[in-house]
Amino acid sequence: MGEEKTRVDFNAPKSLVERADSVVEVLDISRTRLLTDALEDELEELANDEEFRRRLSDAYYDDHVDYDTVEAILGREEAMRIKFLRESIDRTPPEPHLEDGISSNDVFYDGEVPDWGESQSSDEDDDGVHV
Repeated sequence: MGEEKTRVDFNAPKSLVERADSVVEVLDISRTRLLTDALEDELEELANDEEFRRRLSDAYYDDHVDYDTVEAILGREEAMRIKFLRESIDRTPPEPHLEDGISSNDVFYDGEVPDWGESQSSDEDDDGVHV
């Protein structure tokens, strides 16, 4: 059994309809078949267009379209990727928090604060001896 169908009624320029009618005559298909095939082709092309995908992602991130819409247009795999990306963007990283605050230099260095002046080069050990 085929997919459920919906009737669509729209206005189009007369010259476009006449061109379509000429094509369906040559191909020996229905106007409906020509239009649905053309619509499927256009939707497939849009789904592969980077600019459209960016706009669809932005619309999803801004809550203008829902996940089901993204999945219907791009497919499940790509929709899941966009969903996971959105979730990672929505996360607020935890802010580091020290329960006791920052220790003073005296407490941190156990009373003796080293002097890191210009006179001590990086090639000296703790006793000031060149290594």
